[in-house]
Amino acid sequence: MSKRVLIVDDSSMMRKMIAKLLQPPGHIVVGQAKNGLEAIDLYKSLKPDIVTMDITMRDMDGLAAAEEILRYDSSAHIIFLSNLDEEIYRAEVERLGARGFASKHKAREILDMIDETDSEG
Repeated sequence: MSKRVLIVDDSSMMRKMIAKLLQPPGHIVVGQAKNGLEAIDLYKSLKPDIVTMDITMRDMDGLAAAEEILRYDSSAHIIFLSNLDEEIYRAEVERLGARGFASKHKAREILDMIDETDSEG
């Protein structure tokens, strides 16, 4: 089942790579943001099914943006995608209630996480 996805990453190259990764399974990229402030605004206006979120960004990082999005919509599905060490951020990601964390080097893992949201309803 295709999902509407908001991609949040400060790297335009990374946003393009994620968008390309999401196309073959039929997911639709409804928006792209380069920082957490943009992510919050786009989430509210676009109401995507899934958000892929980088952690380190200027203006507002992904953790703060995710917290704000989840405060606005507690059922938001957020998947963190970062080059940072997962073990350092795992507790914070779980505390926020995010759907998962994948390394940018293993970005294909987000497809499995998106599929898992289908089975959760």
